[in-house]
Amino acid sequence: MVDRLIPPDRKTPGGKDCGCAVFIDRQLAGAYGSARGLYMSPPFSQVTLEQGLQAPSTPAQLYRRMLAALDQYCRATYAGKTFAQLPGAEKDRIITGMENGSLQLQGTSATPFFEILLQDTRYGFFADPVYGGNRDMAAWKMIGFPRARYDYRDWVERHNERYPHPPISIAARNA
Repeated sequence: MVDRLIPPDRKTPGGKDCGCAVFIDRQLAGAYGSARGLYMSPPFSQVTLEQGLQAPSTPAQLYRRMLAALDQYCRATYAGKTFAQLPGAEKDRIITGMENGSLQLQGTSATPFFEILLQDTRYGFFADPVYGGNRDMAAWKMIGFPRARYDYRDWVERHNERYPHPPISIAARNA
C-alpha cells in the first residue's frame, strides 16, 4: 500500500523501497503503537482538533484490525487474491474507496485507517533513516534537504542555489 501512496519514479524509489513499511512496523512496536501518552478512556466522541486524539483502540490495534479486514475483503471480492496480488488499478480503486469513505471493511468506514496509513507513510518517507524509513536518504535527496549538518549558515542567504553537499542522518551517516 505504501508504494501506491508514494509510487516510484525514474529518480526516486517509492514508499516500499524507501522503507516506509519498515518505519511503520517499528513505530507500531513502540510507544506510538501502544498509544502511550494518548487519551484512551471512554467516552469517545467527535471532538475538535484542539481537544487532541481520542480513540478506543491503539494505532497497532487499528492496523491489525483493518489490515485483517482488508485481507478478508480482497479474498472475498477477488476470488481469493490478497491485496498484494491485485493489479495496480484495483489497488488504487480500493485505496480511493478507503480515502473517500465508500469502502466499508467489516461494517466500518476505512477512512480513519486510510488517514493514519497516509500520515505514517509520509512520516516514514521523510523521517531520518535511523527510524527505518527514508532508505539511503532518497526523500531528502529528492527535495534537497541537508538535514543534520552542524552548520550551513553560509548557505542561508543563497537563494535558488542547490546545496552541494549530501544529507547526513542523525547517526552521522552520509547519504
